[in-house]
Amino acid sequence: MLTSTKNPLVKQLRSLGETAKDRKEHGLFLVEGTHALTEAIATAYPLSIVCCTEKWMISNPELYARIEASVEEIDRLEIVSEEVIQAIATTKNPDGAIAAAWLPSRETAKIQTFGLALETVQDPGNIGAIVRSAVAVGIDGILVSSDSVDLTNPKIIRATAGQWFRCAMQTSTHLAADIRQLQEQGIKVIATLAHAEKTYWDYDFTQPTLILLGNEGNGLSAELIELADEAVAIPQSDRVESLNVAVCASLLLYEAKRQRR
Repeated sequence: MLTSTKNPLVKQLRSLGETAKDRKEHGLFLVEGTHALTEAIATAYPLSIVCCTEKWMISNPELYARIEASVEEIDRLEIVSEEVIQAIATTKNPDGAIAAAWLPSRETAKIQTFGLALETVQDPGNIGAIVRSAVAVGIDGILVSSDSVDLTNPKIIRATAGQWFRCAMQTSTHLAADIRQLQEQGIKVIATLAHAEKTYWDYDFTQPTLILLGNEGNGLSAELIELADEAVAIPQSDRVESLNVAVCASLLLYEAKRQRR
């Protein structure tokens, strides 16, 4: 059992929860908690290191058995003390299991009929909530601008409730160019604007569509607004300045699901 919080492994794993630079340097990101680890195993996502306490191992015999069965694909499986888990975790009350997964490949999220593009979204909780709704609706994938919060931020993965592993996502260094490419493939691009004449109820979501959602404070850039084929608004009371971007995403996604049922 690994008990020393000064072990080099602890230092390495702790750094994965701190900065995107550290994650990129190691080629790994943190997967914290039973729920996220269960989804990673269920989707056969490649893991490098798995750490768990003896108490967790006894409480989760089926999941631990599945991890042991995958041990040939995992570089390291360690039973560790509660203190070690606490030293690694980014949460105050870790539940006894933490893993390091390989960073996702750079393959394009293949959007063919329905997708999202997020521009400069900074709150990891918002992206996590959007991912959960996107998986629930069943979209093809999500493009995320490179100036948004890093997709492997531990807060995003927690906020997705494990659904991170079921959503095709890609960080786009040239979001406008990627959107133009999708337009050339016949996908209609719609911008979400507070004062658009058409509401999202009036848009035909049965056609191949990419929804654009912008920054929490400033919305979409002028470049993406100009690029969009259409703009839609979400009707709301004059007493409300705006809706949360994750709420907007859910409303649009579920209207699309209603139309496509």
